[in-house]
Amino acid sequence: MENPISTRCLIIGSGPAGYTAAIYTSRANISPLLLEGYQPGGQLTITTDVENFPGYPEAVSGPQLMEDIRKQALRFGTDIRGGYVNKVDFSARPFKAFTDNGLEIHADSVIICTGASAKYLGLEDEKKYNGMGVSACATCDGFFYRGKKVAVVGGGDTACEEALYLSNLASEVYLIVRRDVLRASKVMQQRVLSRSNIHVLFNTNTTGLYGTDFLEGAHLVEHKGSEKERTYDLPIDGFFLAIGHSPNTEMFREYIEVDETGYIKVKGQGTATNIPGVFAAGDVADPTYRQAVSAAGMGCKAALDVERFLTENQ
Repeated sequence: MENPISTRCLIIGSGPAGYTAAIYTSRANISPLLLEGYQPGGQLTITTDVENFPGYPEAVSGPQLMEDIRKQALRFGTDIRGGYVNKVDFSARPFKAFTDNGLEIHADSVIICTGASAKYLGLEDEKKYNGMGVSACATCDGFFYRGKKVAVVGGGDTACEEALYLSNLASEVYLIVRRDVLRASKVMQQRVLSRSNIHVLFNTNTTGLYGTDFLEGAHLVEHKGSEKERTYDLPIDGFFLAIGHSPNTEMFREYIEVDETGYIKVKGQGTATNIPGVFAAGDVADPTYRQAVSAAGMGCKAALDVERFLTENQ
């Protein structure tokens, strides 16, 4: 292992939150070190066109957007390195982080921006059509399905919210629910069931997807394993996963407080965690919005919080 690397601020993660935090801390002469992790650029790197990020009136590809923000961080002097953090020690300052490629980093402050990963059904076809009809964010990609037929998988509040949002854009929305009831709140159920272009498919599972270059439909099975079992194909243009997200917080939970689903708890309107000097930004601490622009805004807040902390704790 190399000699420990020391930094005033370690940023763990490289999505919109991480890169934005890097821009702000670099401009404040904090000289941050940013670890990009397994997926440099975060989830946006597997997104096609992004039309709702300010400053891109003609849309921009997800990878290009993240590359632009990365270049901006580099311009101000951010030390960007590869490596996935697999162990931390936040018991005392300087905080310590260890990576899979042998780095040991000592930091006066830390910003956690490791994001959250969408849960998928585990079908091979989901990978095949990812960005080509398969999405885990209706508010990100719904616009591309105006007047088209789409399906949403899930039966909770999130799935119902996604279905309702898409019903304002798509011609038909099919809500695929594996149980015989919706798990969503009563008010959400009522809204979904009363929307004329939302069709709830109870007791239904997705077994596969099909299409030539782009998604063209889903293979479904109804009442699987029973005497009433029926298989059929549903022609659709878009397939949205709404079965939840998993925040990437496993390596921090020994020290950092998380909620019942694993999202990092932050204090008030800021980004401070339960450990002074450790902050969190983006999807890893935001189970509600999960948008690139809100993550970037939170990265800005975390950087300002770090600057204030370091000034007060020289």
